[in-house]
Amino acid sequence: MGTASSLVIPGGDVIDDGYGGEGGEACEIPVEVKPKARLLRSSFRRGPRVIGASFKSTGSVDLEYAAEYERLRKEYEIFRVSKNNEITSMRKKEAKLDDENKRLRAELQALQKTYQKILREKEAALEAKYQAMERAATFEHDRDKVKRQFKIFRETKEKEIQDLLRAKRDLEAKLQQLQTQGIQVYDLSDSDSDDNQTTVTAGGTQCEYWSGGALGSEPSLGSMMQLQQTFRGPEFAHSLIDVEGPFANVSRDDWDAAVTSLLQVSPHVPQALWSNTVRCYLITTRDTKAELEIFLKKHSSALRQMCEGLGHFYMNVYFPEETAALYATERKQEIERSSVCVLLLRSTVSSSVLEDCEEAFVKNPDGHPLVLYLRTEESNDLTGPIRQLLERVNAADKAAKLKKVIKQDLLGFEEGAVDSKDSAIDEGREEDSGDVLWDLHDEQEQIESYQQACSSRISQLGFQKYIDHLNDMIAAPLPTPPLLVSGGPGSGKSLLLSKWIELQQKQSPNTLFLYHFVGRPLSTSSEPVLIIKRLTVKLLQHFWSISGLSMDPSKILEEFPRWLERLSARHQGNIIIIIDSVDQIHQGERHMKWLIDPLPVNVRVVVSVNVETCPEAWRLWPTLHLDPLSPREVRSVVSAEVQGTDLKLNKDQEKKLERHCRSASTCNTLYVTLLARVITSGMTGWSLEKSLDQCLLCHDTMSLYCLALNMTLKSLSTDAARHTMKEMLCLVLSSHNGMSESEILDLFPELEVPVLSFLLHHLNRLCITTRRCGLLTFQHQQACEAVRLEFLGGRISSAPHREKLIHYFNQQLSQDHVTWRVADELPWLLQQQEDRTKLQLCLLNLFVSQNLYKR
Repeated sequence: MGTASSLVIPGGDVIDDGYGGEGGEACEIPVEVKPKARLLRSSFRRGPRVIGASFKSTGSVDLEYAAEYERLRKEYEIFRVSKNNEITSMRKKEAKLDDENKRLRAELQALQKTYQKILREKEAALEAKYQAMERAATFEHDRDKVKRQFKIFRETKEKEIQDLLRAKRDLEAKLQQLQTQGIQVYDLSDSDSDDNQTTVTAGGTQCEYWSGGALGSEPSLGSMMQLQQTFRGPEFAHSLIDVEGPFANVSRDDWDAAVTSLLQVSPHVPQALWSNTVRCYLITTRDTKAELEIFLKKHSSALRQMCEGLGHFYMNVYFPEETAALYATERKQEIERSSVCVLLLRSTVSSSVLEDCEEAFVKNPDGHPLVLYLRTEESNDLTGPIRQLLERVNAADKAAKLKKVIKQDLLGFEEGAVDSKDSAIDEGREEDSGDVLWDLHDEQEQIESYQQACSSRISQLGFQKYIDHLNDMIAAPLPTPPLLVSGGPGSGKSLLLSKWIELQQKQSPNTLFLYHFVGRPLSTSSEPVLIIKRLTVKLLQHFWSISGLSMDPSKILEEFPRWLERLSARHQGNIIIIIDSVDQIHQGERHMKWLIDPLPVNVRVVVSVNVETCPEAWRLWPTLHLDPLSPREVRSVVSAEVQGTDLKLNKDQEKKLERHCRSASTCNTLYVTLLARVITSGMTGWSLEKSLDQCLLCHDTMSLYCLALNMTLKSLSTDAARHTMKEMLCLVLSSHNGMSESEILDLFPELEVPVLSFLLHHLNRLCITTRRCGLLTFQHQQACEAVRLEFLGGRISSAPHREKLIHYFNQQLSQDHVTWRVADELPWLLQQQEDRTKLQLCLLNLFVSQNLYKR
């Protein structure tokens, strides 16, 4: 059975009786064999320990130990063999990795050497590149220097040749005059000179002065063209004085003046139209309200479509008899601007009708065509007032059909062409006027800008010293860089240039003036391609040829200096180019690089800039800076503005005004002009003293413009009219080139014509808005900024107002009524809104693309 020594716990612990027997004592059993812990554990796991059970013998324990040992030995041997195999494999891998590491290290060293070699080559190449660039820049600088020197030398020699040729012609003229008097100076047959062998090719001879559209780089020496003369167009007119014939006795100066006046070629603008608008002034009575409604509903839309199809605006102007007396000034002004008057009579006439007829037909009988509608009663007898009115206006000779009057008398179409154009317009097709349509609008806009500046009431007091400086620039010897006229906003730069052009045209009829007045930024007048194209066309029209003019925008900018160089040599007098607000041109410093190059011998350039935004490269040019007005000039400006009103400043008010206008901002020409007009407007019912006090609180032009806008708002009688004024000015601000009166009436159906006329009259009086080529726009940039500050909270633009314009022009596009206005405004508005999908759909319209291509 075995002993109980196997149950002894190591450490000599006493085993208690598990059965709880009484009287038992604890005893110690000596350890005979000390078993391993594993065997003990395995033995304990075989079953519960029960004291008193049969014990295994010591031999059985040894057998189990031996079996366990054998098993462990085998496991250890297997483990040892596997680990030895792994170690052997790892050593082999280590040897391979060492070899690979050595190889990669060798390759890395080779790559590092190659990298260092390439790096040294790169540095050497960069150094060679920089040296080559420096040499190229030096060479280009030397080339430009030599080119300019040669150009100056060439122009100087050309001027000398022209002077010699002019002296030669004068001597020949004196010689011919002596010969006609019977004095024989020398025999022409004895002369060995070849000068008398010069032949003149006149009419019928084909001259190829420049070929096709390619402009070569060969020199355009005036002497070569003078000595090898072949004439066409105006050149033939100049050649007539140099040959024997009926013009031999005409002096050269008189002939040049006559030819110059003959060559003042410009697009035809009908003189009867005021600002490109056919304005139909309707004179009605209470009895003809029904006829007026029929005319407005049935005939007005057809007349408007006809005029817009021909590139003009159409506007109906009428003042209801009930309120006509309130708008006496506006009625008189509208009659002066009207193109045609329609007189609707029935049985009675009012005092306002008699006043309008007196102003339109009696004071100026040949000023306006008259279309008369007369409806008699059943008795066919005319009342006394009607008969007297008809006798005064001589209506029997002036009655005509309105449509034919507009086309023949106003727009200048022949009678035969009217019917053909009627059929085209009735079918809904617009006449294609070619590229002339766009040139007409651009040209008329520039003409109106020039005329508005010339018609200013401000006298030339204070400008004489600047005019003398400009005259000295014209007479200065070569080389003559452009003259820079600088000044702050509203300092009078445009006024000075306009007055100077007007004086020069009277004093120097042989001088060709090419002027351009830049308007608002981002408008059509600030596009460099259109500016250079217009100047090129004007230059080519002066020489009766537009052959070779490229329509590629980049080539137009590139070829203008070449055209100027070639054609200036053919002109007998000077060519003066005037660009007002040249710093407002889009990327002007980039597109006006030709200003830096030496100019031809008879070409002068005058540009005006804002002193705050003038590019640095242009500040090196000779500069004429406009100083603030002196106290005497301030009084002169105020007197000129007050002269046309019934008001007059007393001495105390003049002293108060003089004390106020002492800083640079308050001695500004625009500020003083606006201040004088605000205090004499009388719109708010304030006294002259109160208006002056309110104006003196404004210390710059912007704040004064804000005061003028608020005063105009207060002068309107209803909140609806005030809201309409704000929205109208915001739409003009958000548009591309402005808004026409007919478009404003379409967008604001509740706005009445008398209220619009009153509003535009006062906004124009306060130097806020003006009309150019039929479009309402801002007179000055400060007025635009004041509207943005007052009505838009200083934001650059208003998305809702642009969306309103987009919706309006999209309606015309959907109705297939595409005019030049749709093509001018809609793509630009969509581009500003960054709506590419709608812009793409707009450009896919054939008529829009056609009008844009014309532009």
